[in-house]
Amino acid sequence: MAAWTWRFEKADGAEVQPSVQPDDFTTQGDAESWIGEHWKALIEGGADQVRLFEDTAQVYGPMNLHAE
Repeated sequence: MAAWTWRFEKADGAEVQPSVQPDDFTTQGDAESWIGEHWKALIEGGADQVRLFEDTAQVYGPMNLHAE
C-alpha cells in the first residue's frame, strides 16, 4: 500500500520539522485534508511550503502555505 507523506520546507527549500506531527496517510485525499486543517499551525511553526510524496515519488510541490 502506498504511503503518502508531506515534506515541510522553508521558502528556500530547506527541510524543517513540522510544528504539528502528521499522521500516516493511506490516501492522497487524507493527506490533503490534513494539510487543510493544519496549514496555519505549520506556518506558525516555521514552515513556508510543502511537497506531497507517494512513497518516494514527489506528487506535487512546492506548495506555498501562505495566502496569496
